[in-house]
Amino acid sequence: MIKYIGSKRSLVPLIRSVASRLPVRTACDLFAGTTRVGQALRSLGLTVHSNDLATYSEALGQAYIAADASVDRRRLGGLLAELSLLEGKDGYFTEAFCRQARYLQPHNGRRIDAIREAIDHHALDPIERGIVLTSLLEAADRVDSTTGLQMAYLKGWAPRSYGELELRLPGEVAGPAGTVTRLDANLLARQLDVDLVYVDPPYNQHSYFSNYHVWETLVRWDAPESYGVANKRVDCRDRKSAYNSKRAAPAALAGLFGALQAPWLLVSVNNEGFHAVKGLNELLLEHGYVGRIDVDFARYIGARIGIHNPAGDKVGSVTHVRNREHLFLVGPDRDLVTEVVAEAQALAAIPAAVSQAAAISGPSDAAGASSAVAASRAEPPAAAAQGPRPRR
Repeated sequence: MIKYIGSKRSLVPLIRSVASRLPVRTACDLFAGTTRVGQALRSLGLTVHSNDLATYSEALGQAYIAADASVDRRRLGGLLAELSLLEGKDGYFTEAFCRQARYLQPHNGRRIDAIREAIDHHALDPIERGIVLTSLLEAADRVDSTTGLQMAYLKGWAPRSYGELELRLPGEVAGPAGTVTRLDANLLARQLDVDLVYVDPPYNQHSYFSNYHVWETLVRWDAPESYGVANKRVDCRDRKSAYNSKRAAPAALAGLFGALQAPWLLVSVNNEGFHAVKGLNELLLEHGYVGRIDVDFARYIGARIGIHNPAGDKVGSVTHVRNREHLFLVGPDRDLVTEVVAEAQALAAIPAAVSQAAAISGPSDAAGASSAVAASRAEPPAAAAQGPRPRR
């Protein structure tokens, strides 16, 4: 799986645990990214719909969400072996991302140029194509020279970048085959007919389209015009989501929740993002009973090495090295929300988690209702889920 700042790697065990307790058979990951969450839901036996506007996410979705036992993996393994033997050649990718910029070393860039060009000459259905592109994408990620974001690259070559590009057949994910789309989440929300929706919207001004523009170009293979030291695609300048605007994001999220009809929601936000816990809790009360689990985790490594200018000189200092992720569970069953959140709180052994707390807002009309603000403690108080408000 590729390095990805929004992959939810450390949160997946918790999400999987919570989802396993819910009476659901179908699910949608609206902002799928690397599809980590979708894969976890599929492994529970759910039929998953994976959605994201990124073309690279669509390829990952075909490989890990849509692919099933009907795929001829032996044939695809043979194709990958054939592609691996191709001699490298200079092309757009090598020039743009290995010479003008330094995301990968030229010897691997030349191989990517040859392999990616050859892929388009093979007759592959969408799922097969997604698997082959995912293999190349993951191979490139293993030998890149970044901290996991493509807004910049390392001043000196990362040790892993000296390695050789190696195509590997993406692994199979257990569970029923799902579906994949590349649609605006707010538009798709109106059409969804699923039991559970996982919502992990972009949380700040930096778009994932820009953060992973190299992978977008690798999958699209459209040789776009570029700009700046990072050699970003020119469409990074104007392709901005409402979720990347502090002013527009709350309304966009409110519109999304207003369109969703699924009985169960899982929503994750970051404490550094645009969506404040209190406001989000109030918004979710329109949909059902609300519980919350907070997880403390280490910040993205780029935030821990300081701020540097284009020349690689350090110009800023690190302010903090830990963040808090808030996972909301929303559903129609008050008792089940209460039980599931309490169980999640007891899941102390979450990778990378230092502290964890759960909060379920008490009924607004009950005396002594528990606070909606979570606090770590050895013995959490009994809590009741806060009741839904009538939807207007």
